[in-house]
Amino acid sequence: MTEHTDNRRQQRATRCVFFIAGLGMAAWAPLIPFAQSHLAINAGTLGLLLFCIAAGSMLMMPFTGALIARLGCRTLILLCGVGLACCLALLMHITTLHVMGFSLLLFGAFNGLLDVTMNYQAVIVERASGDSKMSGFHGFYSLGSIAGAGAVSLMLWFGVPAQWVLIPVALAILRLLISGAPALLTPRNAQEPPAPGALKALAHRKVLLIAVLCFILFLTEGAMLDWSAVFMSTERDIPLHLAGWSFTLYSIAVATLRLFGDRLITRYGNVNILMYSGLVATAGLTLVTFSDWMPAAFAGFVIVGIGLANIIPILFTAAGNQPDISAHVALPAVTLCGYSGLLTGPALIGFSAQLTSLSATFSAGIILLLIVTFTARLSLHRQ
Repeated sequence: MTEHTDNRRQQRATRCVFFIAGLGMAAWAPLIPFAQSHLAINAGTLGLLLFCIAAGSMLMMPFTGALIARLGCRTLILLCGVGLACCLALLMHITTLHVMGFSLLLFGAFNGLLDVTMNYQAVIVERASGDSKMSGFHGFYSLGSIAGAGAVSLMLWFGVPAQWVLIPVALAILRLLISGAPALLTPRNAQEPPAPGALKALAHRKVLLIAVLCFILFLTEGAMLDWSAVFMSTERDIPLHLAGWSFTLYSIAVATLRLFGDRLITRYGNVNILMYSGLVATAGLTLVTFSDWMPAAFAGFVIVGIGLANIIPILFTAAGNQPDISAHVALPAVTLCGYSGLLTGPALIGFSAQLTSLSATFSAGIILLLIVTFTARLSLHRQ
């Protein structure tokens, strides 16, 4: 009975951490055009700044396993959460380009450590429960994204200066950390380190294909996070205080569809859901890219969210159920490739937008989503 009660508390704490991660990242998204305007920089320079987040995350990810083994999930999550809160509180008060770059590097480092640690905690807690819990945990990340982007957008709507809207978010993160800390895992109850040599799984053709598709999908999610508000403000002349609603609407659609994802997959099958979801996401991005009517563009972001919501869980399940390679090797490799798309994609989009335009860059995303759609049967064969 005690073990069951402890596991339920650990599940609640894990959901809390996923919520914090989504909250912290999404709260920054509506403020990116404000930062660009405040620093008076072009799309290429903004891409470099956003790459600092990617660089910080990817620099720290290789060391996360050793840190988990040494410190435990609880200590590492608390350190990352406090670090994220401090970075958020200071970001919109920075007035020089170099300081902003360094701050975003730190922001990315804390975010990268937190991403790996919370997923490791989720695996251990799910295993102890004996049931499938991962989709629910990631659903709380989506709910955190809605809360972060929505709260910031609302504060901007009501005229709160951009320099102050992240302070309440930082305080909320600290409060959530305090509530969840007692049930986070320590080295005593999470002794398994992440599996080494995960990149060797990319020599497996099916795993490599799934990893490439995850890179594309996470790149698209990164575009929604970091470039949706910029796209609406620069390409559609939407006021800055309204542009942030694009990502908020996208996040609501993702979270809502994930609530029904398991039911839909059970009824219609992985391949059908992946293919139709890819087509829906493609249609949504096409609407965003080519519609000059503001309501239609916002609707496009909702449709993209509906399409993307359940593709990543399907691909992760496929990677973890390959008949001739261990899930403990395949899943970390696929996750690393996916996060590489999420973290480096926004910078690549910035460079592309500088060379061409943001609309042209989004058009390329349509082609990439079609690739995902029509390789569904290859990636899920024999699943």
